[in-house]
Amino acid sequence: MRSLLLILLVLPLGAFAQQAARALEKSEVDLKERYLLMKNNSQTYEDYKVIKEFILDGFWKIAVDTIKAKENSLAEANNQIKTLQQQINEMQQQMVQQQASVEGIRFDSEHISVLGVHFGKNIFLLLTTGITGGLIFLLLVVSGRLKILQASIKEKAQVVEAVTHEFDDYKRKALERQTKLSRELQNERNKLVELGRS
Repeated sequence: MRSLLLILLVLPLGAFAQQAARALEKSEVDLKERYLLMKNNSQTYEDYKVIKEFILDGFWKIAVDTIKAKENSLAEANNQIKTLQQQINEMQQQMVQQQASVEGIRFDSEHISVLGVHFGKNIFLLLTTGITGGLIFLLLVVSGRLKILQASIKEKAQVVEAVTHEFDDYKRKALERQTKLSRELQNERNKLVELGRS
């Protein structure tokens, strides 16, 4: 009977151990649920829970494996975060470069560089229009002065031509008069010579 009693006592212990060992089965149960399963399925002795050592060791191994898996997952996540952060930094640098390029293009589209000096297009147009207007005005002034000078030169040329013509007429008349006087003088000399001979 004693052996029967011992068997009856050991059988429930084995059943409880099997129920507590369910906490060690590989399933998708988290640590808290495994702990509660191990605690609820273990034997109670007064205020204490009696847990077999292999179950406690198995639970510890599962806990350590879970912590290692979480640490590995965390390290992998940190590596992924670093990689993503590097990509973000590279993209930010690219965006800064693109922004600078866009600013340069916008500056170039709004400005014109003449002899190394940057002008806004509106200022350049005003400056160009002013310079062109000034040159046209200067050209008109010079053209007007040239016309006045040409008219003056033409008038002076006409005066010179008239004076030259008058001078030529005077010379011709003077020459004719001189010739006439020379002839008359010669005639008078000839008459005197003839009178002196006769």
